Amino acid sequence: MRIVMMGTGPFAVPTFQALIESDHEVVCLFTQPVRTVHRRKSSVPTPMRDVATEHGLPIYDPESINTDESRELLRQLQPELLVVCDYGQILSRESLATSKFGGINLHGSILPKYRGAAPVNWAILSGDEETGITVIHMTPKLDGGPCLKIVRTPIGPTETAVDLEPRLAQLGVAAVVESIELLLTHDPDTLVGEPQDPALVSKAPRLKKSDADINWSDPAELIYNKFRAYQPWPGCYTHWVREGKPPMRLLLSKVSLVRESAAAEFPPGTICAAEGDQLSFAAEGGQIVVEMIQPAGKKPMAAAEFVRGNHPSPGDRLMSEGDLPQSS
Repeated sequence: MRIVMMGTGPFAVPTFQALIESDHEVVCLFTQPVRTVHRRKSSVPTPMRDVATEHGLPIYDPESINTDESRELLRQLQPELLVVCDYGQILSRESLATSKFGGINLHGSILPKYRGAAPVNWAILSGDEETGITVIHMTPKLDGGPCLKIVRTPIGPTETAVDLEPRLAQLGVAAVVESIELLLTHDPDTLVGEPQDPALVSKAPRLKKSDADINWSDPAELIYNKFRAYQPWPGCYTHWVREGKPPMRLLLSKVSLVRESAAAEFPPGTICAAEGDQLSFAAEGGQIVVEMIQPAGKKPMAAAEFVRGNHPSPGDRLMSEGDLPQSS
């Protein structure tokens, strides 16, 4: 199979490497243009570019894959199949038609659950005990094509998105290879794959920076799931309201969850333990036990160092940004 790879983020790297090493012919990489972080004026990492460069493959990075110019380039490359994973653009019907077999997409959830840009994060956020990957035969509708291959895996109770995403990426490698073989051998007069059930569709929209602000009216379980889901970005933070001082912004770097604990003695959104190496925040149904924390403008530190240097007290208030007094 003559393949054009389309991918940008690290989720696509294991599949890209495996296809390069397979008997298939990978002719090039299409990826997103290089972006910069404005404040730091540094480039966002581009792992797929690194793989393509290492193997001497041409790299194309159009702002839109669906322009006449992009489609003409694809036609000139004469692909038999487009393999899409973590690309960041939706291919139109016309773009998919430049390839004999259209395209397949490796998606980080059990479709039709969690269609969208952040399926790994939303599975953890929702408290799911199982997730997986799906390879679909692509249609212009986002993540809406028939499923060629589904692989399932449990989600560990303390697993974060940082832990889960590379596991799913590795699960996808064999699934993509098997899906390509399925396309090569299936009867062209029959439909390939299993249609998705529209009644089971759920969305996984891109995360926002504002998602990081902890709402202490949420149950402890949900707050903990948010912490797990929002690693490494946007993270989770709160504000410690101190007597006679401005509120201190606290980024939670590492936490655990204790259910139905002594936190019941304190209202949600208060510090319920602050002594020695113990630092815990009360929430509905449990407490968030802090192991590592990062005060604004400082490096992450152990809970014991924070307690020793800042002297928080049980009963101190924690607030989301929107609830802070206007005078602050």
